[in-house]
Amino acid sequence: MLILNKTVRVFSIPSKRKIYEFLGSFSFHPGKLFLHKLVLGIETSCDDTAAAVVDETGNVLGEAIHSQTEVHLKTGGIIPPVAQQLHRENIQRIVQEALSASRVSTSELSAIATTTKPGLALSLGVGLSFSLQLVDQLKKPFIPIHHMEAHALTIRLTNNVEFPFLVLLISGGHCLLALVRGVSDFLLLGKSLDIAPGDMLDKVARRLSLRKHPECSTMSGGKAIELLAKQGNKLLFDLKPPMHRAKNCDFSFSGLQNVVDKIIKQKEKEEGIEVGQILSSAADIAAAVQHTTACHIAKRTHRAILFCQQRGLLSQTNAVLVASGGVASNLYIRKALEIVTNLTQCILLCPPPRLCTDNGVMIAWNGIERLRAGLGILHDTEGIRYEPKCPLGVDISKEVGEAAIKVP
Repeated sequence: MLILNKTVRVFSIPSKRKIYEFLGSFSFHPGKLFLHKLVLGIETSCDDTAAAVVDETGNVLGEAIHSQTEVHLKTGGIIPPVAQQLHRENIQRIVQEALSASRVSTSELSAIATTTKPGLALSLGVGLSFSLQLVDQLKKPFIPIHHMEAHALTIRLTNNVEFPFLVLLISGGHCLLALVRGVSDFLLLGKSLDIAPGDMLDKVARRLSLRKHPECSTMSGGKAIELLAKQGNKLLFDLKPPMHRAKNCDFSFSGLQNVVDKIIKQKEKEEGIEVGQILSSAADIAAAVQHTTACHIAKRTHRAILFCQQRGLLSQTNAVLVASGGVASNLYIRKALEIVTNLTQCILLCPPPRLCTDNGVMIAWNGIERLRAGLGILHDTEGIRYEPKCPLGVDISKEVGEAAIKVP
């Protein structure tokens, strides 16, 4: 257990009395005997402090989360030191709440799984430090988790999905396409060469000052764009999908953001308004950006499916495409993906929205998957470090590009 020393703002090792008070607060509950694997998952890779206890059958026994969204909306984006401080202030409480809700005593845990890569360095450090202290006190195995691996495998918690399957991970911090061949066996087909789609949508929303819009004031940028787009004309502005000449599965969103920024400047000039005021054409811009983003994502995903089918990596029929991450909750983008899967005779599956964004459940479930497979279970945590940047699997994106598959 870690205690935050608010004076010097560093973690200090608590006294033995406080350690025993913390661990002793989780008592065994008579009549509830667990004979299978139980994993405590801890997630602090970005701006959500989350924890959950999951068993090997996929039952979520207890979970808790503290969202920092409201704080970061006020500052116009995530400020790493602020996120770190909020993680420090909430992690012990969140873990306690998840364990209490699960009615599982700490002695019954099979292992502790924690996100260690990739993510914000300051945020990852809080979760890892707390977990290592807990592992040391409880004498439990530790399972380091790759954040994107956890997102990819979440669908196996909610659906009966066998390997291999294709996964599209789209969020505020990540964007990639990968073939999932096993618990830790991934072939990376493509990734964003610059920023993630969620980051781009958030920046466009900020540039449009959507926080001042009465219907969008409490929403994240991506949600605000999706809501406003319903009222707009997606074809009013001629936005070209990024990288439309490149026959690969990589993504790019920074160029689109720059083009939209120029359009906004021009419209502000035409309407005679200052930066920070809401344009009359805001809904049309939102619709155009969302449509162009959906087309870009759908085309890259279509090419990935065709590549995998042609190489015999996926079945010609009934292959599974999993779309996860916060942006996968966007219903317009999801509809575009449904069109692709219908054309390629695939099945589109998405975790429920609450499991698409960062959460402790996916980390605990990834721990269960690794525990069952006997992969990456550490009994000695000496030298374990967090990794802010860490690729997922084996990168074969060059091979995909060389195949130069045309998409209708």
